[in-house]
Amino acid sequence: MERSKLFIFFCIALLVFPYEGVSTYAQGSSLQRIISLAPAITEELYLLGVGDRIVGVTTYCHRPPDAQKKEKVGTVIRVNIEKIVSLKPDLVLDLSMTNLEQVEKLKNLGIKVVSLPQPKDFSGICDQFLEVGKLVGKENQADEIIDIAKKKVDSIKEKVTKLQKPKVFIQIGAKPLFTVTKDSFIHNFIELAGGINIAYGTKTGHYTREQGLRKKPDVIIIVTMGIVGEEEKKTWQKYNTLDATRNKRIYVMDSYKICSPTPVSFVEALEEIIEFVHGKFER
Repeated sequence: MERSKLFIFFCIALLVFPYEGVSTYAQGSSLQRIISLAPAITEELYLLGVGDRIVGVTTYCHRPPDAQKKEKVGTVIRVNIEKIVSLKPDLVLDLSMTNLEQVEKLKNLGIKVVSLPQPKDFSGICDQFLEVGKLVGKENQADEIIDIAKKKVDSIKEKVTKLQKPKVFIQIGAKPLFTVTKDSFIHNFIELAGGINIAYGTKTGHYTREQGLRKKPDVIIIVTMGIVGEEEKKTWQKYNTLDATRNKRIYVMDSYKICSPTPVSFVEALEEIIEFVHGKFER
């Protein structure tokens, strides 16, 4: 499976895989060799100024650019046990998505693995970031970053309350077509942007184009990578009865921006989504 499709699978997995809990291990500056098994965690470690402690990441960890130079230990789902052991990590961090059998094998080999919570909203993202900060001895820095991000989100919320609420459809991937339910942080993007998620009451993320057409979205945001997103945009544009088509409000958004946010990148993605939902927005 090509990388772009794998990353879309990762986005979908974030929405449906359960949280397994957080393990308690040694914390702080004593952790000098860290392996990250999720793009968001990798970016969080860099935000906290401990990117130099990272010795291994997944093939999806592209941000910041320096992360691409790190040793690759697998994907967020399956890892190379031998590679991880060879890197002699003090700590392995994941988002409760790595194959459980492999996680147990790592623990049995004496490797410390901490499974962090998969956030369901901006508040959860901040909580996760704070947990990472505590683990690496950077709690104060994490608090400062969170405080700035929360103030920006509060300011945005205040402004969008005065605006109309367009109906929004966020599509993740194409085959199968997948959307976001109320139990995901991507839904939280729609709410905070002052929109209405047309798939709010859907029990699972599986959706059909016909369902989307019946709901008549004002805005369609296609979360994908490369040519697939542009092809999907052209497909939606064939439906001339849609307000989203008539008003040219069908957009393609980079998966990395929305599927693996830190408190900082959440705000950046939210600002972009607001412009999709409301047009030019005064920050």
